[in-house]
Amino acid sequence: MDLLGRWRIRKPSDDGETVYISEKFGVRSLHIGSDTVQSAMRIANPNDLELSYTRSMMGFLLFNEQPRSVLMIGLGGGSVAKYLYHRMPGMRLRVIEISERVLTVARRYFEVPENDERFEVIIGDGAEFVSRPQIAADLIMVDGYDGESHVEAVSTLAFYHDCHDRLNRNGMLVVNLWGGDREFNETLKRIEQAFPAGTLCLPAERPGNVIVFGFSDAPGKIPWTTLVQRARALETRYELGFTRFVEALRRMNRHDAKHLLI
Repeated sequence: MDLLGRWRIRKPSDDGETVYISEKFGVRSLHIGSDTVQSAMRIANPNDLELSYTRSMMGFLLFNEQPRSVLMIGLGGGSVAKYLYHRMPGMRLRVIEISERVLTVARRYFEVPENDERFEVIIGDGAEFVSRPQIAADLIMVDGYDGESHVEAVSTLAFYHDCHDRLNRNGMLVVNLWGGDREFNETLKRIEQAFPAGTLCLPAERPGNVIVFGFSDAPGKIPWTTLVQRARALETRYELGFTRFVEALRRMNRHDAKHLLI
C-alpha cells in the first residue's frame, strides 16, 4: 500500500519523466509528466478499453480484420495491448516502450501480462526500432505522447516512411493524434506523404483525439454498404461502436453517396 501511495503522489509538473497513477470512481489512470491521463483501466474490467480514443483505434478492423503480427510504439498503461492480447489469440504483439518505469507501473498496477510466445515488451527507442530493415508487421500502432505533446521522434517524416517500409502487403499504420496539438496539421501531412496509397482520419467518440490510418496498398473505393455490414458483425463480436466509427469516417474523409474514397 505504501508503494501505491508513493506512485499516487503528485510530482512537479516540470518533471517530464514522472510516472504516477491516480484512482477515481473505480478507474485507475496513468500520468506521465503531467495531469493528462495517458491510459485508464476500469479495475472491475481490466481488459476492456476505458478511453474513447483506444476504442477508436480498433477501427482498423473495418479494413483488416485479421492482422497476424502487430508492432506497437508506446505501451502506456497497456490498454490496447491487453485488449488485442486477450481478444485476438491468433495475433502476435511486440511493444516498444522507451521507459522502464512505465513498464514497471503497467505490469504492477494495470495488469499488463509478462512476455510469452505471443506478447513481448521491449525497452527501447521506437523510432530506432522501426528503422531496422529486418522488422516487418501487418499492423503498426503508434501512441507516442509525453505529458505535453506528440513525441518528436515518432512524428517525423522519416519515421513514417520507416513505418511504411516495415509493413507487409496490405498492412496498416494506426496513429493516435491529439487535435489540439500545435503540430497536428504538420504531422498529418507527414503521414499522408509517407502513405501515398491512402490515409483516413477517424475522430474519437469524445472530441479531441483523431485516429489516423495509413494504408501500405491502396484499398480503393469501399461501398458504404460493405462497411456497414462489417461494422455490424464487428460490433457483435467485440462490443465496440463500429457503426459509429463508420459514421465518423463519413464526416471526416472524402466520399460520395455510395463509397468511402481512400
